[in-house]
This record gives sequence, structure tokens and C-alpha cells, in this order.
Amino acid sequence: QVQLVESGGVLVQPGGSLRLSCATSGIIFSTYDMGWYRQAPGKQRELVAAITRGGSTNYADSVKGRFTISRDNTKNTVYLQMSSLKFDAPAVYYCNARKLAIVLFDYWGQGTQVTVSS
Repeated sequence: QVQLVESGGVLVQPGGSLRLSCATSGIIFSTYDMGWYRQAPGKQRELVAAITRGGSTNYADSVKGRFTISRDNTKNTVYLQMSSLKFDAPAVYYCNARKLAIVLFDYWGQGTQVTVSS
């Protein structure tokens, strides 16, 4: 059974920092590309950051220089370090694991909510 479990979402003040974690089980983590997405109420889910199985990263323009995605293959966990958080609508951050091997393997976590507000 595949599980992706996000944690770390809280209420944080503008300018603050936060680290999200996504612990996985049931997959060979090192073979998957991992991503963090977010979805605000009434909006589409959008990619925030991604890291390939080889360690290459890419970020949404809105978070470049402020967010860092990383992975620990020994812990089967992917992280999203967020800093200089900006006031914004609350959003649910989702973890995604994806691998294309003849068929597409695509798994999602249940999400963790991040609220940036004073």
C-alpha cells in the first residue's frame, strides 16, 4: 500500500519560515520524481517545486529563491523548506510521487494546510 504523509503545515506569520515533510512508504522512493503542489480555495492545484530522482530541482517563479526542495532517500522523505513567506490565502500543500515506467505511477498525499497570516 502506497502512502504519502505530509506534515508541518501550520499558521505562520508573513516573513516566517516553515518546513514541510512528506514521508513515503510502499514505493521505492529513490526511483521516483517528487513534487510539492499547492491549492488555494477556488484555484487550480499548481506546482511549487519538484526534485527528480537524480536530484535536479525546479521551482515555480513565485517561490524561486525562497523555497528549497530536498530529498533524503535513506528516510524515504521529501522536504520543502519555505522562507520569507508572504501573506496569501491559505493553501493546502500536497506531496506527489511520480514515475514513468511503461505506465505512469502517480501518487498523492492527503495534504497539509499552510496559512500565512498575522
